[in-house]
Amino acid sequence: MTAEFGKVAVLMGGSSAEREISLMSGNAVLAALKSRGIDAHAFDPAERSLWSLKQDGFSRAFIALHGRGGEDGTVQGALELLGIPYTGSGVMSSALSMDKWRTKLVWHACQLPTPAWHILKADSDWDAVVAELGLPVFVKPAREGSSVGATKVMRAVDLRAAYEEAVRHDPLVLAEQFVEGEELTAAFVGNQALPLVRIVAPDGNYDWQNKYFSDATQYFCPSGLPESAEETIQALVMESAQLLDCRGWGRADLILDAAGKPWLLEMNTSPGMTGHSLVPMAARAVGIGFEDLCLKILEQATLG
Repeated sequence: MTAEFGKVAVLMGGSSAEREISLMSGNAVLAALKSRGIDAHAFDPAERSLWSLKQDGFSRAFIALHGRGGEDGTVQGALELLGIPYTGSGVMSSALSMDKWRTKLVWHACQLPTPAWHILKADSDWDAVVAELGLPVFVKPAREGSSVGATKVMRAVDLRAAYEEAVRHDPLVLAEQFVEGEELTAAFVGNQALPLVRIVAPDGNYDWQNKYFSDATQYFCPSGLPESAEETIQALVMESAQLLDCRGWGRADLILDAAGKPWLLEMNTSPGMTGHSLVPMAARAVGIGFEDLCLKILEQATLG
């Protein structure tokens, strides 16, 4: 079975703001594939030209890149031109899902629940934004992940500073209505929805530190939600992924409000695979170990 995969490149690192996390994910995937006898090799696009994938005889790519330049359709397009099957979503879906604003436009147009939003600019009327969305409000770069450049704004006077922090990372900045409730994440592999993970972060702040480097963040899988509620949310996530044309695997982030209504926040088409990552956690809950999970994802590598 392992021979059919040929020589596999695990793409990791890259040049995005999430490089550090990508290296952690990639090395975990690399070790898992090697443990199953796969001829897998680390490949950092920040250090080598993608063209060398073809020259060096790679026949398949496992994308463990996060953020722009790896999760936004650019690497996916290059791999298609090279004729190398790759894991995860295709060019259009990757590009669309990386853009939180355009993702929300698709969901909203199809009447899926997502919090209200406003695009911020340097000359925005800050008072009007607060009047529209209320406080607190989240301000974040539209095309970054892992909470890079994101701020939870508690006071109207801090809105401009939050915008200026976000715009350092992306000229497209999103202000999003804050929905009070339980933080959930919902992963899928192929057509299989995995169990929900409920997240309880210190002071409700699930930021970069609390996502990757803190042991204080609590994760509950099973989530503790009633079975019917969990199934409803899983169905919503699979519909949201289908609308974005996601494939292979992915993970949606949601908020479950006090009334029990789920709100879609964003879709991740190349989720983390670190020791704190949520897709492996959800897979373990249904008896899929990390090595098997990596193999399942690799098996679905395709072109177009």
